[in-house]
Amino acid sequence: MDSESARMSSAAQARFRIAAPNSKPRAVKVIALDNPSERAVKELAQAPWQSATFLTASAFSSAPRHGERFSMGGWLNDLAGRTKDLVAEVDSADLVVMVANAGENAAAAAIIGEACNLKHVMTTALILAPPPYPPPLAGEGRVGASDEALSKMLAQLRPYATMLVISSADEYIKDMLTALRA
Repeated sequence: MDSESARMSSAAQARFRIAAPNSKPRAVKVIALDNPSERAVKELAQAPWQSATFLTASAFSSAPRHGERFSMGGWLNDLAGRTKDLVAEVDSADLVVMVANAGENAAAAAIIGEACNLKHVMTTALILAPPPYPPPLAGEGRVGASDEALSKMLAQLRPYATMLVISSADEYIKDMLTALRA
């Protein structure tokens, strides 16, 4: 009896294979939610990508004050500093990846997540949370993300991300984007 792998490699099964590569690359929007993650996103943007757009939402501070109007286009920027409209960016995306640093404010995730939900665009959140290196000795403080900071960031992002990943190093983000075909 042939193995499953051998049967799928047979000439009879070849007629079911698609011979052409995917004609449309996945459009991925990578959005830095805070100033520390903006640095990581800018470094990532230097690598060659198929169809990824890198943006920042670090200028977003909070909801508008009582009586003020909120603009979707006023706080999302490309890496050159040009203002971008959130709805237009989400509308042209297949996947939105939000990058945040543990211990920072990720209030923009709520607005971005809602826009993605309305447009049926999948979301992924990557949290940069470096572990304490080296492990603290007696009387020394931690260097890296505290458990409390990580928990707060998870609580901010969990409602708005289909997939949530915690990364201890910036290099992992590049690997993740490559796996997502960005």
